Amino acid sequence: MDNKKRIRYSIQLAMLKQLLNKGMITEEEYRRILVKLKKDYSVVSDVNT
Repeated sequence: MDNKKRIRYSIQLAMLKQLLNKGMITEEEYRRILVKLKKDYSVVSDVNT
């Protein structure tokens, strides 16, 4: 993954986590979106989460 994609992925992860922490999405929604993000960015590791 190039740096631009890595940064974009990291920002999306941070925003997703904020939504979860603020109660704006459920744990299930969080997991579904996380799986989609990983697929979109070809991520195989959970090191960043």
